[in-house]
Amino acid sequence: MKRPGCWKMLAVAVCMVLLAGLQAQDLQGHVSIILLGATGDLAKKYLWQGLFQLYLDEVGKGYSFSFHGAALTSTKQGQEFVAKVLQSLSCPEDVAPERCAELRGRFQQLSQYRRLRTSEDYMALSKDIEAQLQHEGLQEAGRIFYFSVPPFAYADIARSINSSCRPGPGAWLRVVLEKPFGHDRLSAQQLATELRSFFQEEEMYRVDHYLGKQAVAQILPFRDQNRKALDGLWNRHHVERVEIIMKETVDAEGRTGFYEEYGVIRDVLQNHLTEVLTLVAMELPYNVSSSEAVLRHKLQAFQALRGLHKGSAVLGQYQAYSGQVRREQQKPDSFHSLTPTFAGILVHMDNLRWEGVPFILMSGKALDERVGYVRILFRNQAYCAQTETRWVADQSQCLPRQIVFYIGHGELGSPAVLVSRNLFRPFLPSGSWKEVEDRPGLRLFGRPLSDFYAYSPVREQDAYSVLISHIFHGRKDSFITTENLLASWAFWTPLLDSLAHEAPRLYPGGAENGHLLDFEFTGTQLRFSRQQPEQLVPGPGSAPSPSDFQVLQSKYRDSLLISAWPEELIAKLADDIEATAMRAVRRFGEFHLALSGGSSPVPLFQQLATQHYGFPWAHTHLWLVDERCVPLRDPESNFQGLQVHLLQHVRVPYYNVHPMPVHLHQRLCAEEDQGAQMYASEISALVTNSSFDLVLLGMGTDGHTASLFPQSPAGLEGPQPVVLTRSPSKPHQRMSLSLPLINRARKVAILVMGRMKREITLLVSRVGHQPKKWPISGVLPSSGQLVWYMDYEAFLG
Repeated sequence: MKRPGCWKMLAVAVCMVLLAGLQAQDLQGHVSIILLGATGDLAKKYLWQGLFQLYLDEVGKGYSFSFHGAALTSTKQGQEFVAKVLQSLSCPEDVAPERCAELRGRFQQLSQYRRLRTSEDYMALSKDIEAQLQHEGLQEAGRIFYFSVPPFAYADIARSINSSCRPGPGAWLRVVLEKPFGHDRLSAQQLATELRSFFQEEEMYRVDHYLGKQAVAQILPFRDQNRKALDGLWNRHHVERVEIIMKETVDAEGRTGFYEEYGVIRDVLQNHLTEVLTLVAMELPYNVSSSEAVLRHKLQAFQALRGLHKGSAVLGQYQAYSGQVRREQQKPDSFHSLTPTFAGILVHMDNLRWEGVPFILMSGKALDERVGYVRILFRNQAYCAQTETRWVADQSQCLPRQIVFYIGHGELGSPAVLVSRNLFRPFLPSGSWKEVEDRPGLRLFGRPLSDFYAYSPVREQDAYSVLISHIFHGRKDSFITTENLLASWAFWTPLLDSLAHEAPRLYPGGAENGHLLDFEFTGTQLRFSRQQPEQLVPGPGSAPSPSDFQVLQSKYRDSLLISAWPEELIAKLADDIEATAMRAVRRFGEFHLALSGGSSPVPLFQQLATQHYGFPWAHTHLWLVDERCVPLRDPESNFQGLQVHLLQHVRVPYYNVHPMPVHLHQRLCAEEDQGAQMYASEISALVTNSSFDLVLLGMGTDGHTASLFPQSPAGLEGPQPVVLTRSPSKPHQRMSLSLPLINRARKVAILVMGRMKREITLLVSRVGHQPKKWPISGVLPSSGQLVWYMDYEAFLG
């Protein structure tokens, strides 16, 4: 029996549910977006267009919007500027012109300009937003403040927002910050601390626009969607190297003020290219859609990066740069900048997946082309019996195997993902990526385009449009957290400090560069492939080049002195150590070498690791001259430095390696643990007469050597072979061989390098035997040889 009344009631109920759903969608809330720096260049080129694209994507989905352009510009000028920019906004190609004009008109009605200078201005803005909400009966969802302003303005703006312009209860706040995020680790930490006093971590979105580029944004999804094919390939056994490259044809003209402060490493490598590196190298989370998991795995990748040193980098500067700086910054005619406009960096990771795989980061201005890409080149372990003419492109294992995330520009001209056909056919979502049609004659990375499975985006999107959408939807994985930012600066700051006074190689710019900037690597060392032609060396008055001098032999404090430019000096010292080792092994069957820590011996360790294949490592015992009282895996540990720069590259039997026992019973250098006595006993048991074959020392600017410091009696005399000492700088606690034990060595080499050592070198040359004032003056082997190795800057200034 039919019951029409019931059906009517059911239909009414369904309609009410649908209507309630529509009303709920309509009431998702109102979002106010405030663009600070709305009249700036970045806003004009990208940000207004990105906000318009957000409006196009989200209109009709339940949110209402208002857009507030703000700056220090006067109201009249600002309104005229913004009106002009809004007129130039464009829609995607699939939006009809009439529809685009209609949407642009609505966006213009929702956008306004206002001057924001004081806390009162921010308070007035907040009241205007609240009045609009009340007048239109809207519920506030949240507010976005986009800081397109210099970082020095962040603190004042943040204070005003926090005190006067936060949204009401239940609504979110998101503040967007543009780089640079500091100049080094300390300044980044200070800026982060300042901002943290006003905003929560989840409220801050630090923009690196490279993370919005479509090829970069595809790296993690690609790895996730092709897990089955990549699981066995994405590791040190199959990857030969990874190249992360950003080349520009433009120079720094008009921006030399910024460039003089930051240079190419801070401008591009520390942020853009390092972020890309972490996406390639990080362990893939089970759920790549989880922002928390992605950010956690990125941080782990940062923590696995091996420390950089001076030999990890090659630097260049296009010839016209110094002249541009002189003109734009009103510098004198004698001014020559040391700021690099080109850098190649060799990075390694200390984990099981990537151990030994070189990651090459390179960027520069005034180069031969504009292009960006990430290239993963796989090892070719195949041999093909037939000639190349008979190879089948999509089958032959002898062809290069590579995956390329092509970021843009260059020969291809657009973003793309390329996979060699002899690897596997990749999966990319068909709704957003399409196969690229072959272009006969086009070659990429030495192969025709037809050798690749090639995909490009169905619709190209600007990076800022992508990131603004992610900000709106609260996706944090495309942004830089405070923790990851500080980890990046901790990685880069030591290298930047070590390169601060290095003169970069000059290059003419553009196609004229030829092979001048080509570089090659051996182990952890990076160097230019070709010597710099004479015509590119600065003119009269410049410093002499290393080739102008030979290694000099003389006397210093009545002992043999060997002096040379750094490279020649290190090569000479390494040769001498190898010769000493060979003699000791021939006579005694083993060689006992005691090494100091610090930065000076690092290039020596690298030289020994990469250039001395005949060294008798199997018969060598390695000892520490001194050690900081930190865990042996701590970056400040002398043993850790030895491990990173030497031990992991040579084959020394593990039982021949003797770290100092500074960490016993979970304590550091506790006297009752008797670590010093243990080390002394080990030396006595293994080293004949406790006489090392060679001890390598350095000299501090205060005259200390090993960890024996002025005005501190520990270790300068007495029977104890190994002592605990105290340093004036952190970490204060140290363990050191004593002066009497050092002086029992058959040979002592003292390595002194750098202009900072000139004053102490001059002073020590004049003093007598006064180890309490200058411990280095007490180094005089009782029956062995003392040799000083000084570079010209330490010796001559």
